[in-house]
Amino acid sequence: MLEHGSAPTTVVFDLGNVLIAYDPAPAIAAGVGEDEARRFLTAADFSFADWNHGQDAGQSWVEAERLVAGGHPHWLPHATAYREHFALALTSAIEPNVAVLERLHAAGIPCYALSNWSAETFSFAEERFGFLSLFDDMVISGREGLAKPDPRLFAVLQQRIGRPLAECVFVDDVERNVDAAHAAGMRAIRFTPELDLAAELHTLGLRF
Repeated sequence: MLEHGSAPTTVVFDLGNVLIAYDPAPAIAAGVGEDEARRFLTAADFSFADWNHGQDAGQSWVEAERLVAGGHPHWLPHATAYREHFALALTSAIEPNVAVLERLHAAGIPCYALSNWSAETFSFAEERFGFLSLFDDMVISGREGLAKPDPRLFAVLQQRIGRPLAECVFVDDVERNVDAAHAAGMRAIRFTPELDLAAELHTLGLRF
């Protein structure tokens, strides 16, 4: 749900599955095969999402794989494959939303990134997706040692932007991150593939 009032001055984007399509399965499958990748991602004895969140929050891949080796050694080849073939997890740019970013930038509207991403793998995105250069700044969780929905990461964002978060609108595909943005005082949009992002931003009063 969108909040209404004066138009925001700044747009903050999540990256994964908002501007960059992300799917860990191809990266894992490149090392252990598609069937094993599916088993790993749906395992009852191991949460890939929770484990991956550790790297988003600043944990090193050396430590991440040490934890798997110690507690779930049968999944170590799968975890290693994910790291070794990570570039394959970045399947494409989400072109309609990239076009929105380009239009916002051309209109002089400040744009920032706030993304959960390992510091050690973010270079794959930087090398491949030139549109990342359009951001005024990027707050990457792994570099900060904090990951959404931690409110401290939103405090880092506010410091980097240098203006109240109430002046910003945040776009993210994960509900708990949208909720955290609201709690931090931001307007927020939960992106889904069916959403017309440009139209949603226009309803908030942004003109681009």
